[in-house]
Amino acid sequence: LAMFSELKFPVPWGHVAAKAWGPVEGHPVLCLHGWLDNANTFDKLIPLLPRGCYYVAMDFSGHGLSSHRPAGCLYHFLDYVTDVCRVAAALQWRRFTLMGHSMGGAVAAMFTFLYPEMVDKLILLESIGFLLAPEDTEAWLKYKRRVIDRLLSLEAKQQTPKARSPEAALQRLLEANSHLTAEGGAILLQRGATETPVG
Repeated sequence: LAMFSELKFPVPWGHVAAKAWGPVEGHPVLCLHGWLDNANTFDKLIPLLPRGCYYVAMDFSGHGLSSHRPAGCLYHFLDYVTDVCRVAAALQWRRFTLMGHSMGGAVAAMFTFLYPEMVDKLILLESIGFLLAPEDTEAWLKYKRRVIDRLLSLEAKQQTPKARSPEAALQRLLEANSHLTAEGGAILLQRGATETPVG
């Protein structure tokens, strides 16, 4: 299962990218990565899983090799659920297993909540789930407001992206993610960074 193929599904703003392992006729499993990760999250896990399945790991919009949403568009949680709907439709999958890590687990849970007839199994890895208790509502509203304020302040001081050496990019990723190994960081960067002549 070390060999994989690249997939591309058209969406109104470009495409959603994915990578696939295993036999196309195998049991379908859709793999959803966590926040700011990408499909390479599953590189080390898939070879350890049952061989008879067809694993498709998608890059959410704005992640990995998928197109970013147009400038000024927010990345709403439900839009990630919609991305899953689009990919399932493109693959012509009527019923499949969903495996989600972290935020991808919350997306998988919400998709299952909305389309229970399409999901035969739900696998959650380090996921918080998606239900909001009434006592959390105030904190949730405060959090949403902070997200919007942050987006607007980032837009106000929009700059061209910084170029770093591959080593410096890896170093920055490892500083921001203390749980990542150097090997894991390098795997994510293969797909999460773009090399230019300056870095």
